[in-house]
Amino acid sequence: VQLQAFGGGLLQPGGSLRLSCAASGKTLDYYAIGWFRQAPGKEREGISCILSSSGSTYYAGSVKGRFTISRDNAKNTVYLQMNSLKPEDTAVYYCAVRFDHCSDYPVAGYWGQGTQVTVSS
Repeated sequence: VQLQAFGGGLLQPGGSLRLSCAASGKTLDYYAIGWFRQAPGKEREGISCILSSSGSTYYAGSVKGRFTISRDNAKNTVYLQMNSLKPEDTAVYYCAVRFDHCSDYPVAGYWGQGTQVTVSS
């Protein structure tokens, strides 16, 4: 499976943006999918995850209440709706398959190319 994240951009604090993670080559129906981000000079951080079967969702504390992950299996796409964006959300955002089924110990693969999100006034 090949994943591609897109939808990033430059916006002001308080703004909203929706990222998409589109898959090709294989259906995402049976995979848990996670969103990660990496800010300059920082380690990559797992921020959200959605299971394949139940659709249960998980969030890091830094984004909980502001970001929403969802999936549309018919479109083979996972989304990340980001609201109330802050400058500290500035990062390259990636999606990946979560082989650990959204546990506390991410095991991810099939990384797609990331998309840049910049939040600045």
